[in-house]
Amino acid sequence: MTYQCQLNVVKKILLAGLNRTLGEWLCDSFAELIEEMELWKWDDATGDFWSRLVKALQQSNISVTWTEQLDSRLASVNTTGKLSWAAATRSIRECKMSIERIGGSRLDTDSEVWGLDPTTWELMWAGEAAMRKSIPTLR
Repeated sequence: MTYQCQLNVVKKILLAGLNRTLGEWLCDSFAELIEEMELWKWDDATGDFWSRLVKALQQSNISVTWTEQLDSRLASVNTTGKLSWAAATRSIRECKMSIERIGGSRLDTDSEVWGLDPTTWELMWAGEAAMRKSIPTLR
């Protein structure tokens, strides 16, 4: 096996691993995965190499120059052209995490304090669990 052949095999293995990680985090690109990691703690991102790498980059505030190149390689494999589930739900999840960060919770906080009606408040808390459970089936 030549060096170039070995290099191609390694690249395919790494891209396949990244593809699995993107599926797990419901993202469509490496750049989006970096953005998604802003919502997660380090302990949530220890499942694989790519999750740890992206979380480390995000926590260190390091931007990489090869993100676009990596995403173009992924695009040649994944031609979805759709909005990812992570991107579609990020704003509501950011809201929930902000509430939690300052000590708010589903049960002990009045929804109207946050300008939300009771139905929206309940959906915000139940939505992420339902999303994580349902999306693998819907994909």
